[in-house]
Amino acid sequence: MNHVRKESPRADGPGPAIDPGRLRAALADGNIPTLLMVLAHTTGDEKWLRDPYRPRRPKGLDDNDSGGLPPERQDEVRKAVLDLVTSGARPASSPEPERVAAMLEVAMDEPVPAEYGPLLSEELGLRSRDVDLPDRIGDLDVLIIGSGLSGLCLAVKLEAAGVPYTILEKNPGVGGTWLENTYPGCGVDTPSHLYSFSFFPNSRWDRYFAKRPQVSEYLERLTDTYGVRGNIEFGVEVERADYDAGTASWTVVARGADGVRTERSARVLVSAVGMVNRPSVPALPGLESFAGPRMHTAEWLPDVDLTGKRVAVVGTGASAMQLVPTIAGRAEQVTVFQRSKQWALPHPNYLREVSDSVKYLMEVVPYYTEWYRLRAFWNFSDRLHPSLQIDPDWPHPERSINAINDRHRVFLTDYIRSELGDQAEELMDDCLPDYPPYGKRPLLDNGWYRTICRDDVDLVAEGVTEVRPDSIVTESGAEYPADVLVLATGFRTLQFLWPMEIRGRSGRTLRDMWGRQDARAYLGVTVPDFPNFFILNGPNTNAGHGGSAIIATEFQVRYVLQVLDAMVRRDLSTTEVRPEVFEAYNRELDEALAHSIWVHRGMSTYYRNEAGRVVISSPWTYLDYWGRTLEVDLDEYHVEPARTQQRASA
Repeated sequence: MNHVRKESPRADGPGPAIDPGRLRAALADGNIPTLLMVLAHTTGDEKWLRDPYRPRRPKGLDDNDSGGLPPERQDEVRKAVLDLVTSGARPASSPEPERVAAMLEVAMDEPVPAEYGPLLSEELGLRSRDVDLPDRIGDLDVLIIGSGLSGLCLAVKLEAAGVPYTILEKNPGVGGTWLENTYPGCGVDTPSHLYSFSFFPNSRWDRYFAKRPQVSEYLERLTDTYGVRGNIEFGVEVERADYDAGTASWTVVARGADGVRTERSARVLVSAVGMVNRPSVPALPGLESFAGPRMHTAEWLPDVDLTGKRVAVVGTGASAMQLVPTIAGRAEQVTVFQRSKQWALPHPNYLREVSDSVKYLMEVVPYYTEWYRLRAFWNFSDRLHPSLQIDPDWPHPERSINAINDRHRVFLTDYIRSELGDQAEELMDDCLPDYPPYGKRPLLDNGWYRTICRDDVDLVAEGVTEVRPDSIVTESGAEYPADVLVLATGFRTLQFLWPMEIRGRSGRTLRDMWGRQDARAYLGVTVPDFPNFFILNGPNTNAGHGGSAIIATEFQVRYVLQVLDAMVRRDLSTTEVRPEVFEAYNRELDEALAHSIWVHRGMSTYYRNEAGRVVISSPWTYLDYWGRTLEVDLDEYHVEPARTQQRASA
């Protein structure tokens, strides 16, 4: 099902003609470890992986542009790349997976286990994740709910496989959360070059951590490059879906923008609605009485001018951390209401722009974009996973979970104190979390600590108890005047697929099975009693230790395509995961999570439901999850041949 690519795919088609002078100048800004991987990959010459060229590991998450090499060695590397590219040389063959892992180990100057080789080769674009379905697919068709990241990824692969599909999208355009969230400062907290599909790398990012407009542009370009827009019905919201055992198909009821309800049917139904598509609005007394503009960050009102206004922001999560530094200085006063404290990590690239020189290198130097992206993958993925496992013998569980985690706490505490500067004594108690680092989703510092030191910004470390027409009241009874109210209160992440009603073979709905906050699925993808139904970015698929949701999405999409391939090749009408497989998987998952930082009782988090079960985070490394989704085992499924189904419905 998987095959090797001889050359790395390029997002923008053939590269432009090479300008040697421009290339020579651009190489001065090139990342030396990445350039070394280009040389080793393209020439096959091992010398670029050994001293005196071997890079040295940097401190922290610095990009290590120099590789720690002296200027004369850097110049040798740049000259070799210049000669390579201007000669038009291409690799005679791709490196084997074991060599890819060994090369990345050199690039990072830290151990990279050989078993990562196949996964890294896929991320590098050398091994395809495509599934080759037969030319004749019978009556197989797929209905996808949502055209965000995961829906578009599946659509691209279905388009390539020749499987008929339709996407129903409630919004007027593609992008999901990246279409809906337009608040000032909105952007990724994953490195931009990692926030792209392995089959569609992007050399056009303007920033190392992109803002929302460019992410949206990337998804628009993906949609048009692969020709999937014509299969999307916009302004159509799915309300319910029912499985019909007689026809082995799904009937979907959807409401159009005009309010008219229509029915559609398909053999296979896929939910690609994700976890961050329904805002969570707290039930604050008096909320409706607020006289001024009121909005959730996910439902931003662009016509509201904040200039000279007193803006109240409820919440201090990811959206607040991006929003507040962006509007401070424009509003007359910003008052932030904090119910719980957050750890915010520094990253040297967070505010950094991608130079035109680096963009040019990514356009014309073979494999530069791909190897740069692979280095980001390693920095932001499994290398952190061991530090998030609880050491039962650790003597300070109230502040950290193991020795490494405690060192993170010391580093971040010192960082917060340094950012607060002269106001550290006054603000430290309100800013320093009393739970272990990474216990909640780690945020990146967007100038947050320096912003709350401003005279025109107040941090109120209390929950809100009441909203009045022109003010906010906190737990202590203090009242704060406000002209504009912003709810930075996140999403209904625990209510998977809400408010849709999905009804399975037995007539039970997913809500009946899951309850209000306890979604479960095998591999996060499929559920017993719901044949031919798949979930992308489902429960327990969020890698809480870092990385990008795009990576796990590609694993899941391949898995779904493999099930469809089996349905066609074996002439199956239905595939349904066996209850005992589902139950065993979730027992194993819960046991693994019980040893992770996300069960720590020192904090509340949207990862856990009211009963304390972790519903969002995955306990697995990317390598673990990749292995679990690599090949479908149909012995784990109850399947029905098409001829049996035909007799049953006759």
